[in-house]
Amino acid sequence: MSKGITSKNEDYSQWYNDIVIKADLAEHSSVKGCMVIKPYGYSIWEKMQAVLDQKFKDTGHSNAYFPLFIPKSFFSKEASHVEGFATECAVVTHYRLKNDGNGNIIVDETAKLEEELIVRPTSETIIWNTYKGWIQSYRDLPILVNQWANVVRWEMRTRLFLRTTEFLWQEGHTAHATADEAVEETRKMLDVYADFAEQWMAVPVVKGVKTPNERFAGALDTYCIEALMQDGKALQAGTSHFLGQNFAKAFDVKFTNKEGKIEHVWASSWGVSTRLMGALIMAHSDDAGLVLPPKLAPIQVVIVPIYKHEEELKNITGFVDELIAKLKRMGISVKYDDRDTQRPGFKFAEYELKGVPVRLAIGGRDMENGTVELARRDTREKQTVLQDGLEIFIAQLLEEIQENIYNKALNFRDTHITEANSYDELKELLDTKAGFIAAHWDGTPETEQKIKEETKATIRCVPLNNKLEDGVCIYSGKPSKQRVLFARAY
Repeated sequence: MSKGITSKNEDYSQWYNDIVIKADLAEHSSVKGCMVIKPYGYSIWEKMQAVLDQKFKDTGHSNAYFPLFIPKSFFSKEASHVEGFATECAVVTHYRLKNDGNGNIIVDETAKLEEELIVRPTSETIIWNTYKGWIQSYRDLPILVNQWANVVRWEMRTRLFLRTTEFLWQEGHTAHATADEAVEETRKMLDVYADFAEQWMAVPVVKGVKTPNERFAGALDTYCIEALMQDGKALQAGTSHFLGQNFAKAFDVKFTNKEGKIEHVWASSWGVSTRLMGALIMAHSDDAGLVLPPKLAPIQVVIVPIYKHEEELKNITGFVDELIAKLKRMGISVKYDDRDTQRPGFKFAEYELKGVPVRLAIGGRDMENGTVELARRDTREKQTVLQDGLEIFIAQLLEEIQENIYNKALNFRDTHITEANSYDELKELLDTKAGFIAAHWDGTPETEQKIKEETKATIRCVPLNNKLEDGVCIYSGKPSKQRVLFARAY
């Protein structure tokens, strides 16, 4: 254990919280249920944003921004949508405060809003009200828009990054002339999310579709990527929704098609949030702290000089300056920590805690021998490496670390997908092995709800690559054509 981090085998929840706090990623705010994302944590989120934003632009999307406030009447237009979010909405009723004459600040009751405003929990309603003015003809379609924003959902039980009252996210909202185009968009963005999770976050995911009980409020279909954390719990890492014509009908968004007929527009929406930070932490970290995949690490290489006098430091710094220039030309981010206020051992522990993938230590003897001591964060192995060609070695090592982190998570995930052929077996696995449990289900919401109530496990998804096989539902004994993935989840 490092710097007072609880062992994950002892108390996984506390271990997670310790890493978030001690690695300087975030802290609790004085506003209940909200968090402060600290500079180091935000720099990781910025790297995520940059990659995703480019992927969105590469698939033809443009960024826009819509209001934080949504008229309450908009929510009542799409019945299932308002029902899905009603219990989480923050409502603005007044627009002014005043002094009551006794030094107390109170709400000015004369400043009551004519129509109350909802602080956005998601933006479908305000965006589709806007799209009504943008769309008249098939020539106006498709609209491919993304928004980077904050949203508010009044959560009762919060956890840093995983579930907070206010969080950051992106939400894509697209409009199409046909159902096929909207479904294609929905599936395409799911693939974008899966690629990002696996290639950048080094988190293997299962692509699937949600059951009616679990789908987004107002959607005809919700596609998802599901990841498995090291405690065997699932985490929904991204969703993409086929909205059909539900919001177009609610806000009367019509267009004239190529045949001259008027019809409602087809829609998709899709999003990921700062919850991905939680996934990154829980999928890879250990009892020494954060483990970051190199592609998302704000600092990929840290260099610590070890010296006895200023002349020795000057000699080391001369070599380091040249190395930094070479690494930066290769697109590798590097930090030279020559602070004289902390000892090398303190620095080693700090960068290990913060998950920096590669650490170099260089002392006077290393300069004489033309070597450096290199430590990799993922395996915590140390080795002596020649200074000559060091930048090439580091570049290749970063790729190896990225791959190793992914393979480790993939192996864990694959060894924690277990088949259950009876309800008793499902319950036993949930308590003893956890992970994803592949089992037959009769397809009814009633059976799914009963299993959830009795076990606290949900159907995470019906995998898209499912093979069909005859079986019987583990709960009802009714016929089933495929297995679905059950798990307890965040």
